[in-house]
Amino acid sequence: MIYLIIFLLVLVGLFLLSRINLLGRKIALYVILLVIAVIMLMPFYMMFVMATHTTTEIYSFPPALWFGSSLVENFKNMIEAVNFPQAFFNSCFVTITYVVLVLFFCSIGGYAFAVYDFPGRKQLFAVLLATMMVPWVAGCIPWFIMMSRFGWINNFAALIIPGCANAFGIYWMRQYCQNNVPVSLMEAARIDGCSEWTIFFRVIAPILKPAYASLGIMQFVNVWNDFMQPLMILREQDKQTLPLMLKTMVSDRGTDYGAMMLASTCAVLPLLIVFLCASKYFMSGLTAGAVKE
Repeated sequence: MIYLIIFLLVLVGLFLLSRINLLGRKIALYVILLVIAVIMLMPFYMMFVMATHTTTEIYSFPPALWFGSSLVENFKNMIEAVNFPQAFFNSCFVTITYVVLVLFFCSIGGYAFAVYDFPGRKQLFAVLLATMMVPWVAGCIPWFIMMSRFGWINNFAALIIPGCANAFGIYWMRQYCQNNVPVSLMEAARIDGCSEWTIFFRVIAPILKPAYASLGIMQFVNVWNDFMQPLMILREQDKQTLPLMLKTMVSDRGTDYGAMMLASTCAVLPLLIVFLCASKYFMSGLTAGAVKE
């Protein structure tokens, strides 16, 4: 209750400060943005802190707000409880392979829809968009039956191949190509004798870097965090991805939350690293075409 009162008082103070002058409004805006950033980052910080404490310390009150000394112990318990290196490798293999294939096929499909005028293009694109309206739950059973008939149960191919040319990726690349790929550049390349594949890989692909980054990050996050599809397909323990491995760490006989928080931290770090490395292109890809000249 006291924290709510303090929060309300801060809001009132910021409101009064914003009514003073331009400098007061700027200070109030920065303080609000700082509070929002702290609220969003707090779960990550607490996860990192809990990864260095034992289960008893995690359940203690007041909760620990600083790093502890049980990191090595939690790491040993995590390695003994689950095969974390194998699960990490499986997630990396599935995610990286999937993202590379998505970027390749979706960029080709989006480029074709944006540049070439072939019979039935509008109708085919409308059908493509219509598939985005079908919820995944409605197609999970047919998808599982198809994977079973293909013999892909307990096979990473079931997690990679079906979605490597998905409707959202093609739509995303098509919109980017329409707004950012100049037709004159392609015509100049054709005059110079370049083939269509050469134009795409040598001329168009470098222009698509922001779209590649934004689409790649979104697909990376979705596949890395995917739980339901691996749960339906992967049966053997050495084929488990990180979300399935984290589930096995929860036990009715007692859960080592220190080791589990450490495993969660190791699972989240690649997402943060990928986003930080591609954040520049990610933001430019999201805002591409927003301003018309």
